[in-house]
Amino acid sequence: MSTPTARGTSKRTHPVDEVLPVPKLATYGFQHVVAFYAGAVLVPIIIAGAVGLSQAELVKLITADLFTCGIASIIQAVGFRNVGVRLPLLQGVTFAGVSPIIAIGLAHGGGAASMLYVYGAVIVAGIFTFLIAPVFIKLLRFFPPVVTGTLITIIGLCLVPVGAMDAVTNPHTHETDPTNIRWFLYAVGTIAIIVAIQRIFRGFLATIAVLLGLVIGCAVAFALGDMDFARVGEASAIGFTPPFLFGLPKFDFVACLTMIIVLMITAVESTGSTIATGEIVGKRVKASDIGNVLRADGLATTIGGVFNSFPYTAFSENVGLVRLTGVKSRWVVAAAGGFMILLGFLPKVAAVVASIPNPVLGGAALTLFATVAVVGIQTLGKVDFTDHRNLIIVTTSLALALWVTAYPDIAKAMPTGLDLIFGSGISIGAVSAILLNIVFFHTGSGGPRVAGNGSITLGEVNAMTKERFTEVFGHVLQDVPWAVERAYEQRPFADTAALREAFQDAVLTGTSEQQAELLEAFPDLGAEDETGQVLAVDHVALSNLDDADHNDVVELATAYRSHFGFPLIICAKETERFDRVLRNGWSRMDNSPAAEKAFALIEVAKIVNHRFTDLVADANPVAAARFSRLNELS
Repeated sequence: MSTPTARGTSKRTHPVDEVLPVPKLATYGFQHVVAFYAGAVLVPIIIAGAVGLSQAELVKLITADLFTCGIASIIQAVGFRNVGVRLPLLQGVTFAGVSPIIAIGLAHGGGAASMLYVYGAVIVAGIFTFLIAPVFIKLLRFFPPVVTGTLITIIGLCLVPVGAMDAVTNPHTHETDPTNIRWFLYAVGTIAIIVAIQRIFRGFLATIAVLLGLVIGCAVAFALGDMDFARVGEASAIGFTPPFLFGLPKFDFVACLTMIIVLMITAVESTGSTIATGEIVGKRVKASDIGNVLRADGLATTIGGVFNSFPYTAFSENVGLVRLTGVKSRWVVAAAGGFMILLGFLPKVAAVVASIPNPVLGGAALTLFATVAVVGIQTLGKVDFTDHRNLIIVTTSLALALWVTAYPDIAKAMPTGLDLIFGSGISIGAVSAILLNIVFFHTGSGGPRVAGNGSITLGEVNAMTKERFTEVFGHVLQDVPWAVERAYEQRPFADTAALREAFQDAVLTGTSEQQAELLEAFPDLGAEDETGQVLAVDHVALSNLDDADHNDVVELATAYRSHFGFPLIICAKETERFDRVLRNGWSRMDNSPAAEKAFALIEVAKIVNHRFTDLVADANPVAAARFSRLNELS
């Protein structure tokens, strides 16, 4: 039995919302910038070289990129209204857009004039992404763990070659030289330093292992003559890239459509990164959070088009850094955004970071990218691989992604349209996982898919053993054995409405002793586990309370249990405001014990009904629509 836990002396701040002391905030934020910097500047460097921009124009693109990356990161981490997810997601220019942007530029003659069409397409795609967010949320039922886990794993694995390439790149000529053992030793040495710091030290030093690894690696490279600061002397002291550097944007239909497709692929990537970050920091990611992420991506991309930059998404290497360091505060990413804005004004300072030798940076990148892949593997740990359909989804998508990553020229053999999908391993892997999940779990016969993220049909429910039925549906009835068994005994179910009725009947038809057991299975309002997480998981109104409000809830729950002998149960979906929870609870203290027990059972029935709706709606939009009409008639 759970009991309320009063914690009047402790701070009730989730680690994501914790504001660290300024020195730590600055250090952790700068570590994010260092981990991010190479990837941030690589995109404008590749694009500028491919479309034929001058060196001066390239410098302006880099400073513009840093400036807008900072703005985008602050929008995502800090957030306002329904824009920004408020998680430690650092934003950077997506690699998925590199090939399409180069194609748009070359299609319009290359050079500075072609960038007008690029930025026109970027602005249109950004606005489209912002507006399409509510529609994209409704498609999330097609992203169960088998899809998101596969996607996150692919993101990590497909980025490993980027770090590997840096690890064997000559820092003087910037050409790959895999036969030179010197560059190999720099990369391996940096990895060894990071691992050693993590193993030997604890606390603050362990959390900045990546930054220390880079600093020590750079010190060794400088001592051996493999790092110089020539770029710093050549850079201007202060510089800023004004909006519309190349002139007012121009709009081409094909270019805009191409960039919209890129942003939709990026939306899937952002969804995977957001879910991964939610797993890392211990915060549940809801459908509305994904909408906030996409609005921030769309807004940041639009700003990028104005300030001479490109489409934005969450940078996966920084997701890996959050996992590696254990520092979960979103304000660290906001601080990193501030640093990037500053770097956008200070080319000399940016040049210092740009001077990190490629092999040193590559060694750190290999660690971060591999960490992202591990997060995906952990997500896949929730998938039932005894079902061959899940196995096919994962293996096929991984195979296609790694094939394209190993042989990127495959895209050149594809017709227009398909070359975009085959342009990167992340793109083809995402498309494969999504389509295969739809083919295997959302099409065909067998009745409506009522559970298991769309993998279980009504016919399969009717054929389930009692153990499997309990595994799938037990949480709907708070895992109370007699209630689950009573629902199970009502098989076969003619339709999903009959399945719903089975759960409702189980709640209301038990004996007095069974109903008392069911009520006791629910936690007291205000009760927490040893980590401080609220146990009443259905109740959003109690998820983020300050100490005073939390103590008010504990006081109410304690008085209620003392008076009636069972926990106070209130349906969250119908009482979402904290003040209403208190008002509802105290008003029920005047009921007689018999009347209050009946009232509590009705609240339990409401919770069961909502849990069932969530389970079915997440798996099958058709069933969700049917239940909506049924509720309107009842």
